[in-house]
Amino acid sequence: MNVLRTRLRPAEAADIVLGAVSALPAERVPLGQALGRVLAETVQSPIDVPRWDNSAMDGYAVRSEDIEAAERRDGTVSPVELRIVEDVPAGMFPTRTLGPGECARIFTGAPIPQGADGVIRQEDTTRLGAGTVRIDDPRDAGRNVRRRGEDIPTGSVVLESGTELGPAQLGVLASLAYPEVAVFRRPRIALLSTGDELTDPSDRDAILTGRKVSSSNSYTMVAMAQAAGAEAIDLGIARDDPADILARLERAADADLLVTSGGMSVGEHDHLRTLLQEGGAEPLFWRLRMRPGAPVGFGRYAGVPWIGLPGNPVSTMVTFELFVRPAIRRLMGHSAPFRRTTPVRVGERITTQATLQHFLRVRLTVEDGALTARLTGPQGSGILSSMARADALMIVPEDRQEIPPGDTLPAMLLNEPVHISLAPY
Repeated sequence: MNVLRTRLRPAEAADIVLGAVSALPAERVPLGQALGRVLAETVQSPIDVPRWDNSAMDGYAVRSEDIEAAERRDGTVSPVELRIVEDVPAGMFPTRTLGPGECARIFTGAPIPQGADGVIRQEDTTRLGAGTVRIDDPRDAGRNVRRRGEDIPTGSVVLESGTELGPAQLGVLASLAYPEVAVFRRPRIALLSTGDELTDPSDRDAILTGRKVSSSNSYTMVAMAQAAGAEAIDLGIARDDPADILARLERAADADLLVTSGGMSVGEHDHLRTLLQEGGAEPLFWRLRMRPGAPVGFGRYAGVPWIGLPGNPVSTMVTFELFVRPAIRRLMGHSAPFRRTTPVRVGERITTQATLQHFLRVRLTVEDGALTARLTGPQGSGILSSMARADALMIVPEDRQEIPPGDTLPAMLLNEPVHISLAPY
């Protein structure tokens, strides 16, 4: 039987979440649909890249021994005239071996003729007629040749399993004749918002007259899931009614992760936590030592990992960033699920009221050569505009209630592309 843990530090909670999820099974997808996916196989090259020695310049393929004769001992150059025996455009192959005094007109990417060991760039030559060229500068003797296999030799490991596929990786796979590739399956994330007071932004009149509150969480959670690479299943807004909540939870049966917002407190209308437990949920933790976002829960419901987030908009986004996003990345096959932190200089006096780990929304600027963080405004958990202005979450340890200007603290950049394996908070 699982023991429900409370008052965990955020890093402890993140370790529990990541320990409960693993990479999803692999599937093969067309290369053009693999951007942002994670490779589920190690790729070894079946060929040399490039496939043959080829020209790095438009110019003339030559034999160095013919060109070196143009340079005198005193450093002056005596131009050399060579006979052009054929043209070799890109996409064609040479048909002749070069002999003494011969060269081939050649273009970038075209295979080098037998006998040639360098390419003289076009601007160092003068065409004398249909069949003759004068080499005016011998500086490129023996140069400007891309050697067979110099990029990727046959049999070499090109990409390791677990590599995220960006434009460069897709280009490499294309060069190796991979029309499709094995990647970890994209996770399906079921997202549920709860609360009688909530409505969709399309119910504009009710929102503008103050009868209802727009469910911003429905949109931020879907967007954050999609931005992390997941397929979002929007379960909509559940009323504070057990029957409605249960009906929506049934639609999460095929999901890889269930994420809820709201209903995590102990009020008489907060049914979600109770319903999950009555439905056989296996809770592992609830409530963390952090602000914003203390009422976070995690466990399993109907066999699906579940993360319960608080309902306040900022709390939802911060806890999604700290716990849901890393879980999505782990499901996608990433070995490094967490954003890294960077040290920043505090640009103003900061005071916190509780002995909790704080994640403050900050704007970053460079001041006197140092990356400096300033609050985006009031830090209440309902002030969503503070999140919209933020570049980073600055992390204040729970034993620090007074932070003077000039101190250094870690900040998690919200658009940081580099990730690490352990929670940095």
